[in-house]
Amino acid sequence: MKNTRIYKMSFASVYPHYITKAEKKGRSKQEVDAIIFWLTGYNEQNLQHILDNKTDFETFFAQAPQINPNVSKITGVICGYRVEEIEDPLMQQIRYLDKLVDELAKGKSMDKILRS
Repeated sequence: MKNTRIYKMSFASVYPHYITKAEKKGRSKQEVDAIIFWLTGYNEQNLQHILDNKTDFETFFAQAPQINPNVSKITGVICGYRVEEIEDPLMQQIRYLDKLVDELAKGKSMDKILRS
């Protein structure tokens, strides 16, 4: 997994795709935001600032208030890789977010997605 171009991509350029993926399956923007808040510790105001400033993924995760301590409970395959085996910490965090949004789109309950 050498493709690090995503690190410099703005989070704002990918965020609408997360929303679209969820909404196509009857889920909501609020649920996507809840996943982001759970994973990163950001809140609505922080997220809007990130979107407005076109913050890149590297900065998005580096400045996250607190990565949820339960991220180790996120397992499975996303983009052909087992998320728990990804060695690059930043790529792993990006794939954790992808995996959570994927679970939302597949109809999992929020309790299960947020590992409650």
